[in-house]
Amino acid sequence: MSTDDRQPTTQPPGPQARVLVVDDEPELCRALGKLLARNGYDVLSAGDGEEALRLLRQEEIHLVLTDLVMPKMGGLDLLKTGKVLSPHTEFVVITGHGTIEAAVDAMKLGAYDFVEKPFTSAVTLKTVDKALERQRLQAENLELRRRLEEVQGTHDIIGNSDIMRRSMETARQVASSTATVLLTGESGTGKEVFADAIHRWSDRHDRSMVKVSCAALPETLLEAELFGYEPGAFTGAVGRRTGRFEMAHKGTLFLDEVGEMSPTTQVKLLRVIQEGTFERLGSSTTRSAAVRLLAATNSDLQAQVQRGQFREDLYYRLNVINIELPALRHRGEDVVLLANFFLQVYNQKNSKDLGGFTREAIEALSRHSWPGNVRELENCIERCVVLSKGPFVDVDVLPPTVLAGEARTQQVVIPVGTSLRQAEQLLLDATLRSTDGDKDTAARILGITSRTIYRKLK
Repeated sequence: MSTDDRQPTTQPPGPQARVLVVDDEPELCRALGKLLARNGYDVLSAGDGEEALRLLRQEEIHLVLTDLVMPKMGGLDLLKTGKVLSPHTEFVVITGHGTIEAAVDAMKLGAYDFVEKPFTSAVTLKTVDKALERQRLQAENLELRRRLEEVQGTHDIIGNSDIMRRSMETARQVASSTATVLLTGESGTGKEVFADAIHRWSDRHDRSMVKVSCAALPETLLEAELFGYEPGAFTGAVGRRTGRFEMAHKGTLFLDEVGEMSPTTQVKLLRVIQEGTFERLGSSTTRSAAVRLLAATNSDLQAQVQRGQFREDLYYRLNVINIELPALRHRGEDVVLLANFFLQVYNQKNSKDLGGFTREAIEALSRHSWPGNVRELENCIERCVVLSKGPFVDVDVLPPTVLAGEARTQQVVIPVGTSLRQAEQLLLDATLRSTDGDKDTAARILGITSRTIYRKLK
């Protein structure tokens, strides 16, 4: 081994990394051991494969650096058995003249890489460093998966932060009651996921969970969806239709984006909540609905009440129990946990087997402010899975906005004397500029629906 360059090209991942050097040549074994020890590694040595296996059974070893040709047990047999004994230990093989083909076979069996004799200190240290970096990444991502399994085993919602635990605890506590629950929070924070969980945790879990998006339908169609209709009730009403309240009888009805409901529909909804009765459109027959009601909004309903856009009595009927879902930027420790969850989901969907994230990718994900919340994170991870070519997700496949460290923002200056209508228009225009005209993203940032943006632009 050449001693012309005894400094590592990169620093080793830490002084606790333990390397086992296996070679039947004592001088080479000692030289490698000294080189690695000088550069911060904890080094063990073995003169043959059998002794190496004994140490693998007794000690926690992160990397095995082994010769291929040895008496008693060669490097390939050591690799095969060693990977069974310690699957997370990395192997680097030492090759001499005429053993390159065997080194390739070793890599097919799971070795990280090989170094060829005669080799320099720099080459050896660089290879060892890279192998240990992969071992560290695998260990960290395995630990993240373990934590994810613990969270999934306890809850139906992914999150381990204190603020998320409090929200989950409230949801579990109210699930068994009949109280109406209002889920509030920014778009993409998981309000529908919480609604699903409350239904599953409730005594009605074996009954229907019916969902309606109040923002997706105009007033007439929303009423028809909620209450049903008779033939001839309105133009196009050819047959009879059962409404969502009837479908959800003795089960759960989830009203998403309830703040977008028209005043007329608000009145009818209030009556159902108060009296438990309603009529289909075009019918005078009164029907009953024993429904557990869950509602969600990303709007400030109290502000809408003050502006006369939402009925105060309906607001208090819906807001019996309020669960405020935190924005992802307020639950930073959950970002990597959620990223690993979505990685598993999209690995399976795309028939991939990415092992996790590099340290640089995790740092970038943790720095980003996630204005689109969990939905934005999910879309980001799906992109990463599709574009990644290596064994781990690295920064090269992250979206530019994530790499920038925070979402693109800009200040909006509103002079004193500006009307509320004008201020709203200034904020809308500035947000659309910051998203390059993407109305869906702008809606998520502003906490309103895309339909509201289209209506205001019109």
